[in-house]
Amino acid sequence: MEGTKENRWKLKTPPLSSEYEMYRDNVKGQDVIVCVVGKTTLHYDARAINDLHSMLQVHGDWMELGSADEQKPAKDGTVEAWGRSDRNPIRGWYGLKSGLRGRFGMYMPPLLEKLGLAEVTHEAKGNKMRAK
Repeated sequence: MEGTKENRWKLKTPPLSSEYEMYRDNVKGQDVIVCVVGKTTLHYDARAINDLHSMLQVHGDWMELGSADEQKPAKDGTVEAWGRSDRNPIRGWYGLKSGLRGRFGMYMPPLLEKLGLAEVTHEAKGNKMRAK
């Protein structure tokens, strides 16, 4: 089965410039998506998959990804801003590792695309996504 630690999802960032891997795991009793980018490991709350898909369905159109590091503000109206907003279903950050909670708009959209839940553009900059 794909999406396990032994059989990871192999993904590329939206501009198709970098490869990374993701898989589901249980960390300290929480269902997480582990994202391995080079030597860096990020964790996202696994509810992000269904929550992001649902939000995009309601949104009904293309939405800018707007990826940003945790320390930088996210552009309003982007997937990144939603992934850290107190108005999303978990009322805050889907990223779980302090200092590495950002980049939601970079790493989660390709996973939804791989799972058949979304379409993602693949331009050098300014990528967007929408629900399938």
